[in-house]
Amino acid sequence: MSVGRYSILVLGVVLATLGLAWPLALHRLDAPARWAVAFGVVIAVLNTTAAHALLRWSAGRSASVFLQAVLGGMLGRMALMLGAVLAGVLLLGLPRLPLAFSLLAYFVLFLCLELAMLQRLPTTAAGVAR
Repeated sequence: MSVGRYSILVLGVVLATLGLAWPLALHRLDAPARWAVAFGVVIAVLNTTAAHALLRWSAGRSASVFLQAVLGGMLGRMALMLGAVLAGVLLLGLPRLPLAFSLLAYFVLFLCLELAMLQRLPTTAAGVAR
């Protein structure tokens, strides 16, 4: 799946889940908490989109390049997410709990989606995703 199509899928998931969450819980939150939820969602969306872009970029390359892109990209994306969370809490003053909850919930959801996409990649005789 291309990065563009994956992004559309991710945005569809976000709109559907937020549409369900609004009448259940989000409408009761105050404005800063809603901003924190939105900030967590944006971080998770950017993270999963970057992960898929790295996966697509490295899929046709050697096993070494594939592992460096996927594992190194994971380390880099984790560091950027930590920086974004710290910036959201310390600089923007966003409430911690709604930010952490939304980021964690969407991170896990998108991680499952990433693993499903990884499973769909064809493999070569050596077992390396292509």
